[in-house]
Amino acid sequence: MSILTAEHLTHIFPNGKMAINDINLTIQDGEFVIIVGSNGSGKTVLIRHFNGLYLPTQGKVLLDGKPITEDLTSVRKKIGLIFQNSDSQIVGQTVAEDVAFGPENLNLSRKDVDELVKKSLEAVGLCAFADERPHTLSGGQKRKLAVAGVLAMNPKILIFDEPFTGLDYPGVLQVLKQIVQLHKSGHTIILVTHELEKTLAHADRLIIMDKGRIVREGEPSQLMDEVELYGIKRPYGKNRRVETMTWLS
Repeated sequence: MSILTAEHLTHIFPNGKMAINDINLTIQDGEFVIIVGSNGSGKTVLIRHFNGLYLPTQGKVLLDGKPITEDLTSVRKKIGLIFQNSDSQIVGQTVAEDVAFGPENLNLSRKDVDELVKKSLEAVGLCAFADERPHTLSGGQKRKLAVAGVLAMNPKILIFDEPFTGLDYPGVLQVLKQIVQLHKSGHTIILVTHELEKTLAHADRLIIMDKGRIVREGEPSQLMDEVELYGIKRPYGKNRRVETMTWLS
């Protein structure tokens, strides 16, 4: 069943530059989708339309069959976007306060907010850090904190924009395991990355963007011989599915 749809989505910046051009895309409920493309291909611009951070020059985005512009507040509760720079999403003086920020702005009771914070921190394994200051966390822990803040809003869809940038190997493992677990628990995952070797084994579909358009999409194994044509590093080895899974072994 489709959950998120882009119809003839086009975005032109005020300077006249076309960022995305006539994008048509449907995301299925529970799907794990990877979006790849070289720098400037339009990946980030596209995903920022999914929860209304950008509004299209032409076309529209539908969530559960309804245009997202009808109720952006509701949409942003259902679609969580985790930015590449997790520091930009941290607003609280402590880890728990940061996770509480979203639910508090929904005017929930203190009891409900506390329960959401506890549940979200448990989901990402940060309960022991609830009273810590966010700046003391590692890079991987900050990404997990950003995820917890989004989870506290009970979203259906989680969108990750280059979640492994700047992380060391342990940090990558922390974040990757978290993303895979979130998918297993029922969330629809949309992941923008240029590091296919870390994520490919877990994806249902691979979408390749180039110059503002979707140029190829399908099962990841069917597209591996084409990714380098669009400036994307091809995962090493013949049995790429098995090799990618070693990241979580």
